[in-house]
Amino acid sequence: MDRTERFYKIEQLLQERRFATFEQIQQALGVSRATVKRDLQYLRDRLHAPIVYDREHEAYRFDDAVADRELWQLPGLWFNAQELRALLTMDRLLDDLQPGLLSESLGPLRRRLKSLLESGEHSAEDVSRRIRVLPMGARQVEPAHFRVLSTALLSRRRLQLRHFRRRDGDALDREVSPQRLVHYRDNWYLDAWCHKRQALRTFGVDAIESAVVLDKPAKEIADETLDRHFSSGYGIFAGSDTQEAVLLFNATRARWVSREIWHPKQDGKLQLDGSYLLKFPYSREPELVMDILKYGSGVEVLSPPSLRSAVANELEAARRIYRK
Repeated sequence: MDRTERFYKIEQLLQERRFATFEQIQQALGVSRATVKRDLQYLRDRLHAPIVYDREHEAYRFDDAVADRELWQLPGLWFNAQELRALLTMDRLLDDLQPGLLSESLGPLRRRLKSLLESGEHSAEDVSRRIRVLPMGARQVEPAHFRVLSTALLSRRRLQLRHFRRRDGDALDREVSPQRLVHYRDNWYLDAWCHKRQALRTFGVDAIESAVVLDKPAKEIADETLDRHFSSGYGIFAGSDTQEAVLLFNATRARWVSREIWHPKQDGKLQLDGSYLLKFPYSREPELVMDILKYGSGVEVLSPPSLRSAVANELEAARRIYRK
């Protein structure tokens, strides 16, 4: 019986009998007294199992004073893919956190996270080393700017931003009312009301060159309006004015794409020839065009004509480069 099995056996004993003496646990496990002591200590100290010694019954039991005792369970075997990814992502984000005001406060959280990642005979370090969550295309954010944005966002004050617009290389000055900070595809974005354009806009936090909190109250936008605006279209470049993209992936690409989520409101259907027809709303084209181009000849844009032309123009420009 390995250690994982012993842990589950101890839990089963305490659940079924309510009280279990040291000798009963040792007999059920078939191990030495020292091993039982180590297992009990590990369960309590590392996995936070609410196991206490009852002097009146001279036996071990679960602590009745712990309100969430029934919710406690051994980690490891019960992780599904989403739970494991979430834990590893939190661990990576905390590991990347620079020393600051939260460092000391987050200590207990990090220790609890590490204990959750423990899986039987495997340490949290071994789990993290063997199961990886890899960021892709993450861009560096100036910590000072992030603190300013967070302060204005939570205190509901306006911001004066200088934002670098990559499309044309211009730097724009904008007064905005911050609404949300969004972590999307390993990068941070600020959803805000732009007082110059009188409309909702999204700013890449890494492209912010300066940020100052203003002594003006931020304009409040209802959550329903924000959800409708930023969730209706494709990706981070969402908007209220949307079109429907219709993409046809060939049979080879369909084996991957048919299992992907491109949009919460997508409609995808496998065709008789094995190809995959995908439809979803989008607002702006730049990010969508980039995603389509990575599939090369494996996808065709059927509509709308503007999106089809945008992809065709990029492919033609690339072809001219490679003809040289």
